[in-house]
Amino acid sequence: MLTPIHAICLRTVRYNDRSNILTLYTRERGRLSVLVKSGAGREAARQRALTMPLALVDGVAELRAGHELATVRDMRPTLSFATLHADPVKIAMAMFLTEVLGVVMPEGDPDELLFDYVADAVARLDAMGDGTANFHLAFLYHLGRFIGIEPDVATYSAGAVFDMLEGTFRSTPPLHRHFLTGADAAAVVMLSRMRWDNLRAFRLSRGERRRILSVMTDYYGLHYTRLTGLRSMEILTEIFD
Repeated sequence: MLTPIHAICLRTVRYNDRSNILTLYTRERGRLSVLVKSGAGREAARQRALTMPLALVDGVAELRAGHELATVRDMRPTLSFATLHADPVKIAMAMFLTEVLGVVMPEGDPDELLFDYVADAVARLDAMGDGTANFHLAFLYHLGRFIGIEPDVATYSAGAVFDMLEGTFRSTPPLHRHFLTGADAAAVVMLSRMRWDNLRAFRLSRGERRRILSVMTDYYGLHYTRLTGLRSMEILTEIFD
């Protein structure tokens, strides 16, 4: 069965001497694992360049009954990136975000709204200049809307604590230990105000940015237990050290 696809590249792992397995998230089929060429040949090199983290590609997937792995014909870039895979900061962000997306993007039926959010965000990251340092924070916050863990900032009031398990603010601490107070709680509301066109207005120190990222990954980890030990986290935090 041949199916045209629009896809976001997530992860590539070695399969054998001739092939790798590329994990895609597609608008038409959801998560999809496909075989791509490996090795030193020209076609293998072209596919490696084409399928870097967060790359957007089009193609025709061949889905065969009884086979877990698909193949993709006529793979080509949806968008030619100017900076995403050349800027060290953006490369580190792409590696980090693909690790996160590899955990939280659902198996099963496709989610067109989720796909469109990520694809639009990737294009904006490629074009972004000032404000890039805050991109991953805004991305993670607003991603929560599409995966069901967006904080309910309507429940916020001055001095409230943020219940990380419920995703809501409350006047008194919950009985469990997963809650934020003070500046950490206020940062949740600040993140809700971030938009792609105003990121440069949020003047965060490196320490503040690292603290917010640490709290956000803790929050995601409470709702997605597999989101632990992200290999790219250390690289990303070192860039802002």
